Amino acid sequence: MSEPIAAIATGSAVSAIGIVRISGDGAIQITERLFTPLTGGKLSDRPDRKLIYGQLTGCSGKLLDLCLCTVSHGPSSYTGEDTAELQCHGSPTLLRAVLEELFALGVRQAKPGEFTKRAFLNGRLELTEAEAVADLIDAETIEAAENAAGQLSGAIGKKSDAIYSALTDICAHYHAVLDYPDEDIEPFLLQNYQATLKSAENTLASLQKTYARGKLMNSGIPTAIIGRPNAGKSSLLNALLGYDRAIVTAIPGTTRDTIEEKIRIGQVLLRLIDTAGIRETADEAEKLGVERSFAAISNASLVLAVVDGASAFTDEDAAILRFAEQAPKAIVVVSKQDLPGFSSASVKTDLPVVEISAETGEGLDRLESLIQQLFPLPSVPAGEILTNARQAEAVSLALDYIRAALNALSMGETPDIVLTEAEGAMQAIGELSGRTVREDVTERIFARFCVGK
Repeated sequence: MSEPIAAIATGSAVSAIGIVRISGDGAIQITERLFTPLTGGKLSDRPDRKLIYGQLTGCSGKLLDLCLCTVSHGPSSYTGEDTAELQCHGSPTLLRAVLEELFALGVRQAKPGEFTKRAFLNGRLELTEAEAVADLIDAETIEAAENAAGQLSGAIGKKSDAIYSALTDICAHYHAVLDYPDEDIEPFLLQNYQATLKSAENTLASLQKTYARGKLMNSGIPTAIIGRPNAGKSSLLNALLGYDRAIVTAIPGTTRDTIEEKIRIGQVLLRLIDTAGIRETADEAEKLGVERSFAAISNASLVLAVVDGASAFTDEDAAILRFAEQAPKAIVVVSKQDLPGFSSASVKTDLPVVEISAETGEGLDRLESLIQQLFPLPSVPAGEILTNARQAEAVSLALDYIRAALNALSMGETPDIVLTEAEGAMQAIGELSGRTVREDVTERIFARFCVGK
């Protein structure tokens, strides 16, 4: 039994259409008390997933809207429960009034992610598929959306389920021979399963490798723009964004804090961080800004080291390039190409160098092209890229167990030792798909969802 819940599924802004979603025991019958098909008959007798036009009234009988409604009977609905959706005109006031009428009939407000959580608990979605729903909603690039859609269709689940099934067969065969020695069962020989374990290792290792790119694809590549004061960092930020986000003046040290913005460059999502100019200073506020600059550098996956090409190359510039050379990936950006006296000849580094003018836009296309080359998409099908730490941890743990099983096999250990490792891998894969996930993990996963989904 599940108590009926309801929520506005289309946000709080004014829109052409607003959807109120209801799910749980009696959801269709409760909705039926407010919605009357104009063609007559009962809502509960209508076929699933068919739009029905009708009158929406309050409990007092006053007309609220002329709208559409669909119903889906469990267990074949999204949540696995009886559900109804009212597609009203998109007035937030109207939608809240509809919710109040439902609450008066015993429905309660849905919590964030509760509809998808019920879909998971009722076996309609695996956990990776449920997480993909949130990823699809939050996607900021088409690549992230395509990967989330692939996960929602079960791409990761198919891989993990195949491994789980193969390990189950191994364990079942072993225990059958152990428990029924007098039966005519094929002898259990560990060597016969070495190829199965090796295949599982290869699949899990390939999945594990996708996480680094998947994390960056979803959350954006942390990109620190660094340089000495007045080198052109904020101008570069503004030029990449296409509008004036940071204050730019001729006075060195204008930027005292980090400024963060996201921008898409081709298939790459950057989380740009404009930092305070790096230099020795007695100013307390500027000193704090410099400290935050170093923190941004240490956490960056990409560093754009800006050098003022219209002034002499300094020891401070050389020190900044050394910081950049320690980053996972870095590009030297020689700025102010439009000014007299510009030169990049004195910039000595093994890092790639791009000359630009933030004022005219010259060189920005070359910079963007180079960034895309540094962060190519993995050559794996959409949906097979791990996108969060929970998934990556479960895959890594399963991989460790599989490798331990293979090692035990190669060392000639007894079958029970190898099977113990295989069962550990099954437990970890269960955490990935949601077969054995803990309740606190489930709560944490669905807490990130929006209300109404």
